[in-house]
Amino acid sequence: MSDYSFKIEEIQNPTIDPAVPNPYGAKSFETVKYHTPITPKENVLRLYRGEKPLWMPSYYFDINFIQPLVMPDAMARCKGGIDWFGIEWEYEPKTNAAMVKPGTRRLDDITNWESLVFPDLSAIDWQKDYEENYAKVIDPDKATIFTIVNGLFERTADLTSFEDTFCYLLEEEEALEAFYTKLTDFHIELMKIAKEVYHADIITFHDDMGTQRSSFFSPTTFEEVMLPHYKRMNDAAHEMGLYVNFHSCGCVGNQIENFIAAGFDSWEGQDACNDKVGILGKYGDELAQVSSFSPDPDGKLSDEEYVQAVKDRVHDYGKEGRYIAWYRENNPERREKGYETMYTESRKFYCD
Repeated sequence: MSDYSFKIEEIQNPTIDPAVPNPYGAKSFETVKYHTPITPKENVLRLYRGEKPLWMPSYYFDINFIQPLVMPDAMARCKGGIDWFGIEWEYEPKTNAAMVKPGTRRLDDITNWESLVFPDLSAIDWQKDYEENYAKVIDPDKATIFTIVNGLFERTADLTSFEDTFCYLLEEEEALEAFYTKLTDFHIELMKIAKEVYHADIITFHDDMGTQRSSFFSPTTFEEVMLPHYKRMNDAAHEMGLYVNFHSCGCVGNQIENFIAAGFDSWEGQDACNDKVGILGKYGDELAQVSSFSPDPDGKLSDEEYVQAVKDRVHDYGKEGRYIAWYRENNPERREKGYETMYTESRKFYCD
């Protein structure tokens, strides 16, 4: 029996953590805090260090998940408006998100990228934002994830168009090399702020790269055009003491080895179009995983079926101890019960 075997006292009389402003315009909520044998932060960092955690970490309950709206990119992507690079975004109520306003184009051609005015990060009072919106609600016992959207591919497509971006990847190597070098410098500076001001432990970095059927481009294209820049970015993040979680939607299983070579520490991808369990089994020792987990999005499960769905997630995805659940549930009672199930089941599965 492990020295860290589960004890029922861990979940008795939990305290309550205040709501932290969530990314993507999502509703914030209070979370229970158990009497864990190590802090949730240490548990998450064990996973990222390649050590086995004591339970399956979950966003919100174990992690301060933030995306400061003082960043124009965050506000534009959540509510619509103008982003950091002058791109106009239009809010879509049905999806509760925004997209580049149809019929607009910020840059006529990627070869003219030098006409762009890069954001002045020093113009934002980051410390004021932290003190006003986060200092009183962030739990230092939890790991903190700072979210950055619009990676290399996404930014290029947002500035121009998807169709032209695919052509640029093949035809404009010199222009993209120069643009991506400058853009990576910008991302590194933003990561410094995340670390120094917001005390981030992990960066969630977005760059969606696929449809539900396949990746947008070949592994060779990623390797030749983007990998060197992402490797430099991740190396810089690691030197700061940060880990990087790569959020990349679509069927991108063919890019996993590139994600590893680029130095990403985890991959946040879609369950629906990727063999996440198979990829965990094959690459889990090199690349941890995160994914959205909604046990009952249609509200059709009984309470017993709901609990079983959570237990199944623990056993199916937690075998290697390299998985973080982005557990999502709008019903407060079910949310608390679901997390209790995830915590207790994984504590026993990992340590008993």
